[in-house]
Amino acid sequence: MRTSKYPSSSNGFSQRAQAVEPPPIAWLMEQKLKYPALISLAAGFTDPDTLPDKETMQIMHQMAKSKAVMRTTLQYGTGSGRKRLRELTGQRIAELDHTASDKPAYNSERILITHGSQQFLYLVTEALCDAGDMVMVEAPTYFVYLSILKYFGVRACSVPLKTDGIDLVAFEKKLEQLKQSGDLWRLKIIYLVTYHQNPTSQSMPLGKKQALMRLLARYERDAGHPIYVLEDAAYRELGFAQEASAPSMLSLPGALKRVIYSGTYSKPFATGIRVGFGISPAPLARALEHIKGNQDFGTAELLQAILERALESRLYAKHLKLIQARYAQKAGRMVDAMKKYFPSTVQWAAPQGGLYVWTKVPEPVDTGPRGELFETSLKQQVLYVPGCYAYAPDVMGPERNTAMRLSFGNASLHLIEEGIRRLGKSLRATLG
Repeated sequence: MRTSKYPSSSNGFSQRAQAVEPPPIAWLMEQKLKYPALISLAAGFTDPDTLPDKETMQIMHQMAKSKAVMRTTLQYGTGSGRKRLRELTGQRIAELDHTASDKPAYNSERILITHGSQQFLYLVTEALCDAGDMVMVEAPTYFVYLSILKYFGVRACSVPLKTDGIDLVAFEKKLEQLKQSGDLWRLKIIYLVTYHQNPTSQSMPLGKKQALMRLLARYERDAGHPIYVLEDAAYRELGFAQEASAPSMLSLPGALKRVIYSGTYSKPFATGIRVGFGISPAPLARALEHIKGNQDFGTAELLQAILERALESRLYAKHLKLIQARYAQKAGRMVDAMKKYFPSTVQWAAPQGGLYVWTKVPEPVDTGPRGELFETSLKQQVLYVPGCYAYAPDVMGPERNTAMRLSFGNASLHLIEEGIRRLGKSLRATLG
């Protein structure tokens, strides 16, 4: 008689399905539904008033004039994405890196078009990591990626941030510890959000990127395999200043073998487009394409075609200037309101790009979802992201529960001001 290894109460789900949890942002969005008058400074939604609705309609109208174009864009495409969009993507990243687009690092054959950058992060982790492997992350970091690591059974190894990115002294110390313990072979990826980081809005200068690459080159022999750098550049084009951003790690020596670049068209253009991309070392690029093929046969042709035309017509670049100015205005309004309404013991740094202001409160205030501040804020009908979500499980210090992420992306200027006023009232009540 055959017996099952599952208990009688089991639903037959896989171990991964049984362990999977909804991302924290889903729970935060539910609060908005429960409290309709709630002002959300939590979810990283983009500005609704600057969405390119008219421009997108014009593009689609032009496409609809050609039966051949419509038949192509309404059909399946290639798994790696439309060739022209991959070429335009390589050219754009090379332009941002202040270098020639014909360099191998920006070759279209290394580029994969995905349904948002989130899918690319998922694919890379699936391709490189087995359960029990390690990924080094910043502390704090993008909390949705922490959920991906947990899903795959991958351990997050945290390295603290300084004001200009990852702490290189602590990073080298972690590498040496793994080498001495014999666990360096399990380290597969260094995950970094290098431009206007989510959640802190900090950026990493080129010199620090170069130093990090030199450190990795020293330790790779002991690892026995490439230690990949996954550079998440989702917020790269949302800088407020006119000067160009620092070049990406694709521009550095050794990039062809170990740098993975993740980007998106969702936040700089329209989140509903849901098109992202990744640039990978050639062998990995093929593996990612095969895994994606098993998921969806390729990213939607119609959405890719819209972006092609937006890039080629310079509409994308024009729209980017509009939203950069808008987010600079919104960030300024939020910071001014914080100066006006927050207690003097609360700390933050004015962002130079991105969508967030990372805020720290004095102990013993607990910013967590079960803390008094969160409950008081809900009563005041304002919502923030508790800082604890942005830390991996190996970070258990006070910093975990004394921070919050505030987003100025979606709310109007008036609601930003009013939301900060309500949050300031909650902070004063909690601080006593």
